[in-house]
Amino acid sequence: MATFTNTLSPTPFGFFDADVAFQHEADSMVTFVKRKLGDDILSVELTKKQVWACFEEAFCEYGSIINEHAASSQLMNLLGIPTGSLDSFRQVVKGQPGQGEDKVLYTGPSGKENTFPMENLEFMLRRAAPYAHDAGMGGSYNSVSGSIQLETNRQDYDLYTELVDEDGTSIFELQSGEGEAKTKMKIMEICHYSPQAQYRFFDTTSAINYLNNEFSFESFTPETVFYVLPIFEDILRGGQMKLSNRVRRSNYSYRTSGTKIRIFPTPTSGDPKKLWVRVAYSPDPFNPDHQEDTIYGVSNLSNVPYGNLGYSKINSMGRQWIRQYCLALSKELLGLVRSKFSSVPIPGGDLSMNGSDLISQGREEKQQMQEQLKELLAGMTYSKMIEDEAATVENMRKILSHMAIPGGKAIIVG
Repeated sequence: MATFTNTLSPTPFGFFDADVAFQHEADSMVTFVKRKLGDDILSVELTKKQVWACFEEAFCEYGSIINEHAASSQLMNLLGIPTGSLDSFRQVVKGQPGQGEDKVLYTGPSGKENTFPMENLEFMLRRAAPYAHDAGMGGSYNSVSGSIQLETNRQDYDLYTELVDEDGTSIFELQSGEGEAKTKMKIMEICHYSPQAQYRFFDTTSAINYLNNEFSFESFTPETVFYVLPIFEDILRGGQMKLSNRVRRSNYSYRTSGTKIRIFPTPTSGDPKKLWVRVAYSPDPFNPDHQEDTIYGVSNLSNVPYGNLGYSKINSMGRQWIRQYCLALSKELLGLVRSKFSSVPIPGGDLSMNGSDLISQGREEKQQMQEQLKELLAGMTYSKMIEDEAATVENMRKILSHMAIPGGKAIIVG
Protein backbone atom coordinates (compact mmCIF):
# COMPACT_ATOMS: atom_id res chain seq x y z
CA MET A 1 0.00 0.00 0.00
CA ALA A 2 1.30 3.43 -0.96
CA THR A 3 2.29 5.64 1.95
CA PHE A 4 3.37 9.25 2.12
CA THR A 5 7.09 8.47 2.38
CA ASN A 6 7.25 6.08 -0.57
CA THR A 7 5.12 8.23 -2.89
CA LEU A 8 6.87 10.41 -5.44
CA SER A 9 5.93 14.10 -4.98
CA PRO A 10 3.04 13.46 -2.59
CA THR A 11 2.24 17.18 -2.21
CA PRO A 12 2.19 19.96 -4.83
CA PHE A 13 4.91 22.14 -3.29
CA GLY A 14 6.79 19.74 -1.05
CA PHE A 15 7.24 22.31 1.71
CA PHE A 16 6.92 19.76 4.50
CA ASP A 17 7.68 16.45 2.77
CA ALA A 18 10.93 16.05 4.74
CA ASP A 19 9.29 16.81 8.10
CA VAL A 20 8.95 13.50 9.98
CA ALA A 21 5.98 14.73 12.02
CA PHE A 22 4.20 15.85 8.84
CA GLN A 23 4.93 12.48 7.17
CA HIS A 24 3.44 10.56 10.09
CA GLU A 25 0.36 12.78 10.25
CA ALA A 26 -0.23 12.70 6.49
CA ASP A 27 -1.09 8.99 6.37
CA SER A 28 -3.43 9.33 9.35
CA MET A 29 -5.05 12.38 7.71
CA VAL A 30 -6.23 10.27 4.77
CA THR A 31 -8.05 7.90 7.12
CA PHE A 32 -9.47 10.79 9.17
CA VAL A 33 -10.84 12.69 6.14
CA LYS A 34 -12.36 9.70 4.41
CA ARG A 35 -14.08 8.41 7.54
CA LYS A 36 -15.44 11.88 8.35
CA LEU A 37 -16.87 12.10 4.84
CA GLY A 38 -18.54 8.67 5.07
CA ASP A 39 -16.15 6.46 3.15
CA ASP A 40 -17.22 3.36 5.10
CA ILE A 41 -20.79 3.75 3.77
CA LEU A 42 -20.27 5.42 0.39
CA SER A 43 -17.03 5.72 -1.49
CA VAL A 44 -15.32 9.12 -1.22
CA GLU A 45 -13.95 10.18 -4.60
CA LEU A 46 -10.69 11.59 -3.29
CA THR A 47 -7.22 10.21 -3.83
CA LYS A 48 -4.48 10.22 -1.23
CA LYS A 49 -2.58 12.92 -3.09
CA GLN A 50 -5.68 15.13 -3.04
CA VAL A 51 -5.99 14.73 0.73
CA TRP A 52 -2.28 15.37 1.18
CA ALA A 53 -2.59 18.50 -0.97
CA CYS A 54 -5.39 19.72 1.30
CA PHE A 55 -3.25 18.87 4.33
CA GLU A 56 -0.36 20.92 2.95
CA GLU A 57 -2.67 23.83 2.12
CA ALA A 58 -4.21 23.72 5.60
CA PHE A 59 -0.79 23.93 7.25
CA CYS A 60 0.28 26.74 4.90
CA GLU A 61 -2.90 28.67 5.77
CA TYR A 62 -2.30 28.19 9.48
CA GLY A 63 1.33 29.34 9.14
CA SER A 64 0.27 32.35 7.09
CA ILE A 65 -2.19 33.52 9.75
CA ILE A 66 0.32 32.92 12.56
CA ASN A 67 3.10 34.76 10.73
CA GLU A 68 0.75 37.63 9.92
CA HIS A 69 -0.05 37.97 13.61
CA ALA A 70 3.64 37.84 14.59
CA ALA A 71 4.59 40.39 11.94
CA SER A 72 1.83 42.79 13.00
CA SER A 73 3.12 42.61 16.57
CA GLN A 74 6.78 43.17 15.69
CA LEU A 75 6.85 44.93 12.31
CA MET A 76 8.14 48.16 13.89
CA ASN A 77 11.21 46.29 15.20
CA LEU A 78 11.76 44.32 11.97
CA LEU A 79 11.82 47.22 9.51
CA GLY A 80 15.19 47.52 7.80
CA ILE A 81 16.61 44.10 8.69
CA PRO A 82 17.71 41.76 5.86
CA THR A 83 14.78 40.09 4.14
CA GLY A 84 16.46 36.69 4.05
CA SER A 85 15.55 33.92 1.64
CA LEU A 86 12.70 31.43 1.75
CA ASP A 87 14.91 28.91 -0.04
CA SER A 88 17.65 28.83 2.58
CA PHE A 89 16.60 25.27 3.59
CA ARG A 90 15.76 24.16 0.05
CA GLN A 91 17.22 20.82 -1.01
CA VAL A 92 17.06 19.25 -4.48
CA VAL A 93 17.09 15.46 -4.62
CA LYS A 94 18.21 14.11 -7.95
CA GLY A 95 15.89 11.55 -9.47
CA GLN A 96 17.16 8.19 -10.70
CA PRO A 97 17.31 7.70 -14.49
CA GLY A 98 13.97 6.43 -15.71
CA GLN A 99 12.39 6.64 -12.23
CA GLY A 100 11.28 10.21 -12.03
CA GLU A 101 12.34 13.85 -12.12
CA ASP A 102 14.34 15.84 -9.57
CA LYS A 103 12.49 16.41 -6.30
CA VAL A 104 12.64 19.59 -4.23
CA LEU A 105 12.54 19.20 -0.45
CA TYR A 106 12.25 21.98 2.11
CA THR A 107 14.11 20.52 5.04
CA GLY A 108 13.13 22.99 7.72
CA PRO A 109 12.08 26.52 8.68
CA SER A 110 13.59 29.20 6.48
CA GLY A 111 13.45 32.48 8.34
CA LYS A 112 12.78 34.21 11.65
CA GLU A 113 9.36 32.65 12.27
CA ASN A 114 10.52 30.75 15.39
CA THR A 115 12.41 33.62 17.03
CA PHE A 116 11.35 36.18 19.61
CA PRO A 117 12.95 39.47 18.45
CA MET A 118 14.30 42.09 20.80
CA GLU A 119 12.74 45.54 20.94
CA ASN A 120 14.58 48.46 19.35
CA LEU A 121 14.05 52.15 18.60
CA GLU A 122 15.18 52.22 14.95
CA PHE A 123 11.69 52.96 13.69
CA MET A 124 11.22 55.86 16.11
CA LEU A 125 14.69 57.25 15.40
CA ARG A 126 14.02 57.29 11.68
CA ARG A 127 10.65 58.91 12.32
CA ALA A 128 12.38 61.60 14.40
CA ALA A 129 15.15 62.27 11.84
CA PRO A 130 13.17 64.83 9.76
CA TYR A 131 12.36 66.85 12.88
CA ALA A 132 16.07 66.97 13.75
CA HIS A 133 16.79 68.07 10.17
CA ASP A 134 14.28 70.94 10.29
CA ALA A 135 15.60 72.00 13.68
CA GLY A 136 19.15 72.06 12.34
CA MET A 137 20.23 69.36 14.79
CA GLY A 138 21.21 66.59 12.36
CA GLY A 139 19.04 64.23 10.37
CA SER A 140 19.67 62.25 7.20
CA TYR A 141 19.96 65.11 4.72
CA ASN A 142 22.80 67.54 4.12
CA SER A 143 22.51 71.31 4.15
CA VAL A 144 24.66 73.65 2.08
CA SER A 145 25.90 77.11 2.98
CA GLY A 146 26.65 79.93 0.61
CA SER A 147 26.79 83.71 0.52
CA ILE A 148 25.16 86.64 -1.24
CA GLN A 149 27.25 89.73 -1.90
CA LEU A 150 25.19 92.64 -0.58
CA GLU A 151 25.12 95.87 -2.49
CA THR A 152 24.58 99.41 -1.27
CA ASN A 153 20.95 100.57 -1.38
CA ARG A 154 19.74 97.21 -2.69
CA GLN A 155 17.31 95.09 -0.69
CA ASP A 156 16.13 92.33 -3.08
CA TYR A 157 18.32 89.36 -4.12
CA ASP A 158 17.60 86.08 -5.96
CA LEU A 159 18.48 82.99 -3.92
CA TYR A 160 18.53 80.72 -6.95
CA THR A 161 21.08 82.77 -8.92
CA GLU A 162 22.99 84.95 -6.45
CA LEU A 163 23.53 82.51 -3.59
CA VAL A 164 26.93 80.99 -4.44
CA ASP A 165 29.66 78.94 -2.81
CA GLU A 166 33.29 80.01 -2.34
CA ASP A 167 34.03 79.17 -6.00
CA GLY A 168 31.17 81.32 -7.28
CA THR A 169 29.00 78.35 -8.27
CA SER A 170 25.28 78.74 -7.74
CA ILE A 171 24.10 76.70 -4.76
CA PHE A 172 20.95 75.80 -6.69
CA GLU A 173 23.00 74.33 -9.53
CA LEU A 174 24.99 72.10 -7.16
CA GLN A 175 22.10 69.65 -7.03
CA SER A 176 22.73 66.31 -8.69
CA GLY A 177 19.48 66.36 -10.69
CA GLU A 178 19.16 67.68 -14.21
CA GLY A 179 16.47 70.08 -15.46
CA GLU A 180 13.12 69.27 -13.87
CA ALA A 181 14.86 66.95 -11.39
CA LYS A 182 16.14 69.95 -9.45
CA THR A 183 14.06 70.86 -6.42
CA LYS A 184 13.42 73.99 -4.46
CA MET A 185 15.66 75.17 -1.65
CA LYS A 186 14.63 75.70 1.95
CA ILE A 187 16.33 78.34 4.09
CA MET A 188 17.67 76.74 7.26
CA GLU A 189 19.65 79.65 8.75
CA ILE A 190 20.75 83.19 7.91
CA CYS A 191 23.78 84.74 9.60
CA HIS A 192 23.42 88.49 10.09
CA TYR A 193 26.56 88.95 12.14
CA SER A 194 29.85 87.32 12.99
CA PRO A 195 29.89 84.73 15.80
CA GLN A 196 30.75 86.09 19.20
CA ALA A 197 32.83 84.35 21.83
CA GLN A 198 30.55 83.13 24.60
CA TYR A 199 32.96 82.13 27.31
CA ARG A 200 32.89 85.58 28.89
CA PHE A 201 29.18 85.43 29.20
CA PHE A 202 29.48 82.30 31.32
CA ASP A 203 32.22 83.72 33.50
CA THR A 204 30.84 83.58 37.04
CA THR A 205 32.58 86.83 37.99
CA SER A 206 30.39 88.75 35.52
CA ALA A 207 27.13 87.58 37.04
CA ILE A 208 24.42 90.24 37.02
CA ASN A 209 21.07 90.18 38.80
CA TYR A 210 21.91 86.88 40.54
CA LEU A 211 22.17 86.47 44.30
CA ASN A 212 25.51 84.71 44.02
CA ASN A 213 26.86 86.14 47.23
CA GLU A 214 24.60 83.82 49.16
CA PHE A 215 26.64 80.86 47.87
CA SER A 216 30.14 82.26 48.30
CA PHE A 217 32.90 80.42 50.09
CA GLU A 218 36.65 80.91 50.35
CA SER A 219 39.14 78.94 48.30
CA PHE A 220 42.68 77.86 49.17
CA THR A 221 43.94 80.99 47.45
CA PRO A 222 43.10 83.91 49.75
CA GLU A 223 42.54 86.48 47.00
CA THR A 224 40.06 84.27 45.06
CA VAL A 225 36.39 83.74 45.82
CA PHE A 226 34.29 81.14 43.96
CA TYR A 227 30.53 81.18 43.59
CA VAL A 228 28.37 78.06 43.51
CA LEU A 229 25.73 78.64 40.81
CA PRO A 230 23.12 76.16 39.58
CA ILE A 231 23.35 74.96 35.98
CA PHE A 232 20.05 76.53 34.97
CA GLU A 233 21.64 79.97 35.41
CA ASP A 234 24.14 79.19 32.64
CA ILE A 235 21.27 78.08 30.42
CA LEU A 236 19.40 81.29 31.13
CA ARG A 237 22.51 83.31 30.31
CA GLY A 238 22.85 81.51 26.97
CA GLY A 239 19.29 82.43 26.06
CA GLN A 240 19.85 85.99 27.26
CA MET A 241 22.92 86.37 25.08
CA LYS A 242 21.15 85.01 21.98
CA LEU A 243 18.16 87.31 22.48
CA SER A 244 20.46 90.27 23.20
CA ASN A 245 22.38 89.73 19.97
CA ARG A 246 19.17 89.54 17.97
CA VAL A 247 17.48 92.60 19.48
CA ARG A 248 20.34 94.94 20.43
CA ARG A 249 23.15 94.05 18.10
CA SER A 250 22.14 92.97 14.60
CA ASN A 251 18.81 94.68 13.89
CA TYR A 252 18.71 92.67 10.66
CA SER A 253 15.72 90.77 9.32
CA TYR A 254 14.54 89.30 6.03
CA ARG A 255 11.48 88.18 4.12
CA THR A 256 11.29 85.58 1.33
CA SER A 257 8.83 85.47 -1.54
CA GLY A 258 9.28 82.86 -4.23
CA THR A 259 12.95 82.84 -5.19
CA LYS A 260 13.58 86.33 -3.80
CA ILE A 261 14.87 87.42 -0.42
CA ARG A 262 14.49 91.00 0.86
CA ILE A 263 17.00 92.29 3.39
CA PHE A 264 16.08 94.69 6.21
CA PRO A 265 17.32 97.34 6.67
CA THR A 266 18.63 98.46 3.29
CA PRO A 267 22.44 98.12 3.17
CA THR A 268 23.96 101.60 3.33
CA SER A 269 27.55 100.84 4.18
CA GLY A 270 30.24 101.92 1.79
CA ASP A 271 31.59 98.36 1.78
CA PRO A 272 28.62 95.96 2.18
CA LYS A 273 29.50 92.52 3.55
CA LYS A 274 28.34 89.11 2.48
CA LEU A 275 25.11 87.63 3.77
CA TRP A 276 25.64 83.97 4.68
CA VAL A 277 22.73 81.60 4.08
CA ARG A 278 22.44 77.88 4.86
CA VAL A 279 19.87 76.06 2.73
CA ALA A 280 18.65 72.49 2.24
CA TYR A 281 17.19 70.88 -0.83
CA SER A 282 13.82 69.16 -0.89
CA PRO A 283 14.54 65.77 0.72
CA ASP A 284 14.27 62.58 -1.32
CA PRO A 285 13.20 59.77 1.04
CA PHE A 286 14.66 57.10 -1.25
CA ASN A 287 18.02 58.83 -1.70
CA PRO A 288 19.13 60.43 1.57
CA ASP A 289 22.50 62.15 1.68
CA HIS A 290 23.67 59.73 4.36
CA GLN A 291 23.96 56.61 2.23
CA GLU A 292 24.20 54.36 5.27
CA ASP A 293 20.62 55.34 6.03
CA THR A 294 19.41 53.83 2.74
CA ILE A 295 18.43 50.35 3.83
CA TYR A 296 17.38 47.64 1.41
CA GLY A 297 15.57 45.36 3.80
CA VAL A 298 12.18 44.78 5.34
CA SER A 299 9.86 47.59 4.26
CA ASN A 300 6.40 46.08 4.73
CA LEU A 301 4.55 42.89 5.56
CA SER A 302 5.35 41.32 2.19
CA ASN A 303 9.11 40.93 2.76
CA VAL A 304 9.30 40.09 6.47
CA PRO A 305 11.68 37.07 6.64
CA TYR A 306 9.06 34.65 7.91
CA GLY A 307 9.02 31.26 6.20
CA ASN A 308 6.87 28.17 6.58
CA LEU A 309 6.48 26.80 10.07
CA GLY A 310 7.82 23.40 11.03
CA TYR A 311 5.06 20.89 11.72
CA SER A 312 7.10 19.21 14.44
CA LYS A 313 7.03 22.49 16.42
CA ILE A 314 3.24 22.92 16.27
CA ASN A 315 1.41 22.13 19.51
CA SER A 316 -1.82 20.17 19.88
CA MET A 317 -4.05 23.23 19.52
CA GLY A 318 -2.50 24.17 16.21
CA ARG A 319 -2.56 20.62 14.88
CA GLN A 320 -6.24 20.22 15.66
CA TRP A 321 -7.01 23.45 13.78
CA ILE A 322 -5.02 22.15 10.81
CA ARG A 323 -6.89 18.83 10.84
CA GLN A 324 -10.27 20.52 10.88
CA TYR A 325 -9.24 22.96 8.15
CA CYS A 326 -7.93 20.08 6.05
CA LEU A 327 -11.31 18.39 6.44
CA ALA A 328 -13.08 21.56 5.29
CA LEU A 329 -10.78 21.79 2.26
CA SER A 330 -11.37 18.12 1.45
CA LYS A 331 -15.11 18.60 1.76
CA GLU A 332 -14.98 21.50 -0.68
CA LEU A 333 -12.80 19.51 -3.08
CA LEU A 334 -15.13 16.53 -2.92
CA GLY A 335 -18.03 18.85 -3.67
CA LEU A 336 -16.23 20.15 -6.76
CA VAL A 337 -15.63 16.57 -7.92
CA ARG A 338 -19.27 15.56 -7.43
CA SER A 339 -20.51 18.78 -9.04
CA LYS A 340 -19.26 17.51 -12.37
CA PHE A 341 -22.40 15.39 -12.48
CA SER A 342 -25.71 16.50 -11.00
CA SER A 343 -26.93 12.89 -10.97
CA VAL A 344 -25.63 9.41 -11.72
CA PRO A 345 -27.90 6.87 -13.41
CA ILE A 346 -28.43 3.65 -11.46
CA PRO A 347 -30.75 0.72 -12.05
CA GLY A 348 -34.30 1.86 -11.41
CA GLY A 349 -33.55 5.60 -11.17
CA ASP A 350 -30.92 8.34 -10.69
CA LEU A 351 -28.54 9.03 -7.81
CA SER A 352 -28.48 12.72 -6.90
CA MET A 353 -25.06 14.15 -6.04
CA ASN A 354 -24.60 16.58 -3.14
CA GLY A 355 -21.69 18.50 -4.67
CA SER A 356 -23.15 21.98 -4.17
CA ASP A 357 -23.95 21.28 -0.53
CA LEU A 358 -20.42 20.06 0.16
CA ILE A 359 -18.92 23.12 -1.52
CA SER A 360 -21.00 25.57 0.53
CA GLN A 361 -20.36 23.66 3.76
CA GLY A 362 -16.62 23.47 3.16
CA ARG A 363 -16.29 27.16 2.32
CA GLU A 364 -18.41 28.22 5.28
CA GLU A 365 -16.35 26.11 7.68
CA LYS A 366 -13.10 27.52 6.24
CA GLN A 367 -14.29 31.09 6.72
CA GLN A 368 -15.46 30.44 10.28
CA MET A 369 -12.18 28.82 11.26
CA GLN A 370 -10.13 31.64 9.77
CA GLU A 371 -12.19 34.28 11.56
CA GLN A 372 -12.01 32.43 14.89
CA LEU A 373 -8.24 32.03 14.68
CA LYS A 374 -7.67 35.66 13.66
CA GLU A 375 -9.98 36.87 16.44
CA LEU A 376 -8.07 34.76 18.95
CA LEU A 377 -4.70 36.09 17.78
CA ALA A 378 -5.96 39.69 17.72
CA GLY A 379 -6.18 39.55 21.51
CA MET A 380 -2.61 38.28 21.72
CA THR A 381 -0.67 40.99 19.92
CA TYR A 382 2.10 42.47 22.03
CA SER A 383 0.34 45.82 22.34
CA LYS A 384 -2.90 44.12 23.41
CA MET A 385 -1.11 42.01 26.00
CA ILE A 386 0.47 45.15 27.44
CA GLU A 387 -2.98 46.74 27.72
CA ASP A 388 -4.34 43.63 29.46
CA GLU A 389 -1.39 43.53 31.84
CA ALA A 390 -1.88 47.21 32.72
CA ALA A 391 -5.58 46.58 33.39
CA THR A 392 -4.67 43.60 35.58
CA VAL A 393 -2.25 45.69 37.62
CA GLU A 394 -4.85 48.43 38.04
CA ASN A 395 -7.51 45.96 39.16
CA MET A 396 -5.06 44.37 41.57
CA ARG A 397 -4.28 47.80 43.02
CA LYS A 398 -8.00 48.39 43.61
CA ILE A 399 -8.35 45.04 45.35
CA LEU A 400 -5.34 45.65 47.59
CA SER A 401 -6.64 49.10 48.51
CA HIS A 402 -9.58 47.43 50.30
CA MET A 403 -7.49 44.92 52.22
CA ALA A 404 -6.93 45.45 55.91
CA ILE A 405 -3.25 46.18 56.56
CA PRO A 406 -2.30 45.90 60.25
CA GLY A 407 -0.26 48.80 61.56
CA GLY A 408 -0.26 50.54 58.19
CA LYS A 409 2.26 48.06 56.79
CA ALA A 410 1.96 45.06 54.49
CA ILE A 411 4.21 42.05 54.88
CA ILE A 412 4.48 39.76 51.87
CA VAL A 413 6.09 36.38 52.36
CA GLY A 414 7.27 34.28 49.39
